[in-house]
Amino acid sequence: MNTDMTRPLGRVAAVLLGFTAATACAASPAQIVAAARATPFTVSYASGTAALPRPTGSHAVGRATMRLVDARRPDPWEPSAGPRQLMASMYYPARPGTGGPAPYMTTEEARLFLQAKAPGAAIPPEKLSGIRTWAHTDARPALGRFPLVVLSPGLGFPRATLTGLTEDLASHGYVVALVDHTYETSGTTFPDGRTLACAICDKPPKGGPAAIAKSRAKDISFVIDQLTAHRPAWQYARMIDPKRIGMAGHSIGGNAAATTMATDHRVRAGVNMDGTFYAPVPATGLDHHPFLMLGAQHESPGMDPTWEHAWKNLNGWKRWLTVADSDHSTFTDMPVLSAWAGKPGPGLSPQRAEQITRTYVGAFFDLNLKGSPQPVLTGPSPANPEVTFQNP
Repeated sequence: MNTDMTRPLGRVAAVLLGFTAATACAASPAQIVAAARATPFTVSYASGTAALPRPTGSHAVGRATMRLVDARRPDPWEPSAGPRQLMASMYYPARPGTGGPAPYMTTEEARLFLQAKAPGAAIPPEKLSGIRTWAHTDARPALGRFPLVVLSPGLGFPRATLTGLTEDLASHGYVVALVDHTYETSGTTFPDGRTLACAICDKPPKGGPAAIAKSRAKDISFVIDQLTAHRPAWQYARMIDPKRIGMAGHSIGGNAAATTMATDHRVRAGVNMDGTFYAPVPATGLDHHPFLMLGAQHESPGMDPTWEHAWKNLNGWKRWLTVADSDHSTFTDMPVLSAWAGKPGPGLSPQRAEQITRTYVGAFFDLNLKGSPQPVLTGPSPANPEVTFQNP
């Protein structure tokens, strides 16, 4: 059972980057052991070069960032900050040869990320922020309408750490809204240059992790409102098919996917990547909508009662998959970052971790938002021996 609040945010990255738990920003229980759909890649911090795995779809990828303000809702963690503000990166199928390079994150976001998760690391923030991505800012959109997938990162993880999966989904014909939940990440930079650090990473808020998942559901519904409004917040919102919306998240973001679906039936398909269901799936289910539970070995049956409870209550198409030799961060960019830093973790290689995540999350949305049959979701595959189909 992973515990977002009792290992707030330092240990996962510290282990993956080769630092001990003692140097991380918080202690945690022992559930950490150690992100290819991608081609092999080479990273070397010594040479100062690094790249995320190349997207595997046929579309070029565009990216735009936007600030959203929910004037009806005060910030849940910092009421003195005024209305709830969010940053989102919009990734979308684009026309090849348009736009310019998209940075991985801002330099200040990188500095705070390293400070929070790997204090003492001899990695200049500008090197982390400059990791090669494959999206292009201000790229012209491709023609057509596409499903929308909203992505929510783990507590303390900046949205950038889901870039590899996000770019791959966009290359396969999805518009992706990658959301930072303000005061829940190591740092979120706004257009005015302010970078707001985490306010709840070291001390759980009233209501604990369940309150975070419920707050994120409100964030995501607001983002969907802004993208599907008569006068949408994003200039290319016409690309979105509002009848085909899905959501995925890592850790508490995965719990938030189910929590969002329980209250917002516009979200028709969801994925939890290794997140404890602190806010449980309702006994009435998720309106018969499909849901994928994709976890590390510690989410096998008998190890996390919240997953068993969720499995029982899910009342639509569902799969419970666990990945051998994986850990809590397998489903993010962290394996890539740690290899680049010269401190690869044990277990799955970054290439294999990325491939498995892209394969199963992509197949899930292809099946449930595009209606495309996906044999990989019907049962065990010799091509993916690390993946176990659980049937508790």
